[in-house]
Amino acid sequence: MTTTVLSPINIGCYSLPNRVVMAPLTRMRCPDGIANALMATYYTQRASAGLIISEATPISSQGIGYPDIPCIYTAEQVDGWKKTTAAVHEHNGHIFLQLWHVGRISHPDYHDGALPVAPSAIAPKGEVLTRHGMKPFVTPRDLSVAEIQDIVEHYRVAAENALAAGFDGVEIHGANGYLIDQFLRDGSNQRTDEYGGSLENRTRFLLQITEAVVSVWGADRVGVRLAPSGTFNDMTDSVPEALFVYVLQQLSGFKLAYTHVVDALESDIRHGANVVDLAVLRAAYQGTLIVCGGYDYDRANEAIAQGLADAVAFGQLYIANPDLVERFAANAPLNEPDPSSYYGGDEKGYTDYPTLK
Repeated sequence: MTTTVLSPINIGCYSLPNRVVMAPLTRMRCPDGIANALMATYYTQRASAGLIISEATPISSQGIGYPDIPCIYTAEQVDGWKKTTAAVHEHNGHIFLQLWHVGRISHPDYHDGALPVAPSAIAPKGEVLTRHGMKPFVTPRDLSVAEIQDIVEHYRVAAENALAAGFDGVEIHGANGYLIDQFLRDGSNQRTDEYGGSLENRTRFLLQITEAVVSVWGADRVGVRLAPSGTFNDMTDSVPEALFVYVLQQLSGFKLAYTHVVDALESDIRHGANVVDLAVLRAAYQGTLIVCGGYDYDRANEAIAQGLADAVAFGQLYIANPDLVERFAANAPLNEPDPSSYYGGDEKGYTDYPTLK
């Protein structure tokens, strides 16, 4: 029998009805940082996914770099997320919380005038979205070793908060140019201590965070997201294939629920990405691999058939198609997403996309 994205799968300790994963999607519908009823509706509409990965969620106030995003470091924020997890579970869904620290992809406007933090004091090119519009990135402040250990502890506490909020697991966001990715890449990490230089040193921060989060959840309810070919947020590395093969080999030892790889996007290629072939990454990782990056139904099935992925995450398709699994099963037409309503606003372009029924 042919395995497709509609085939069941065991991911970590969970038996899931299909391999269709809802990718983490920042939507900025949370003006006070507390997950709300509208968000609960949004995720519940998509509960037929084999697994939902929540929008990226800051582990501390220092980790914030976008307006109107939900967080997970106060009791009120934990209580807010309980509405979503309970509603998803009532519809037999599974949902992991994505843990996030943006690092240098922030602005003093978010931190009472204080500088954002990073492995090294290197400003990314471009602009950041603040509550007062777009502003140029500033040069961040490099973290001390003691501060790095504090952030690892923030991840552990956030993992405990996610457990208290009723999630089924957590995903560590190590992709897309945010803090963990900044430590991994030599374009943003020029430290000379135990967190910089060699592959082992640059990977240390991610592995310490993974150990801390696994200590709360157990490895079989923890995932990690990586973007080996990513250029988003001005990311570069001199030898990305060697780096991410090493990272995946190290993560294999944890026996995680999964690792989630963002495949090379057209935008990465346009920006001169040094593309790491998915087959190389698959060979380096011993465990369940979720891939994402502009996949459609046919391409997803092809990746699974070729053994390059065990499950596939969909982003823009899930924005516009809350019943994506049912549409795939019926070979039905898909709604087109409206990019103008991706970020911020109300139910328009968020919870009002039509379903087949």
